[in-house]
Amino acid sequence: MSETTTARTVTDILQPRNTLVAGMVGIGLAAAGDWTGIPWGLLGALCAGLIPAGYIEWERSRGTWGDRHVVDRTKRAPIFFVILGSIGLGSLGMVLGDAPTGILVAMLALWAMTVVLLAVNSFWKISVDSAVASAVPALLAVVHSPWWLLVYVLTIAVCWSRVALTYHTVAQTVAGASLGAATAAAFLVA
Repeated sequence: MSETTTARTVTDILQPRNTLVAGMVGIGLAAAGDWTGIPWGLLGALCAGLIPAGYIEWERSRGTWGDRHVVDRTKRAPIFFVILGSIGLGSLGMVLGDAPTGILVAMLALWAMTVVLLAVNSFWKISVDSAVASAVPALLAVVHSPWWLLVYVLTIAVCWSRVALTYHTVAQTVAGASLGAATAAAFLVA
């Protein structure tokens, strides 16, 4: 398997949508302490990952973007606004439904991370894939177990794949991963 094929496989399997589905369910479980956290995690995954991914696919079908990576940073702002709106509505639903605090804090942390991604993206291309790949294990480590930090080997793989595919520079992936890790800080003050 060539380096490009390996990088494409890594970036496709560990794309934000997939990472958020697995991670938010885990955060929901840990936040609730039992199976009742699964629906909250699924709501979080829907709002933070699946709706934005669906929006990207819809725009692709209209010919707005060539692929899900939206490599042209100047075309990314609408995605960020969809993410912010979707996470915001999901968070409101969690407040009204009395969701466990941990999953709500995770949603708000992801919302804040998206605000920073939008702000940085206005003048510099930052890696969203690296940010999400870093935020999820950091959030799981805080809400569940520090052992989740071992998953950072996958974060490194995502960063490598983004650089290998020439979608980002090393600096852009490091910045994204650093922002993702900082997302967990919301738990430290909650």
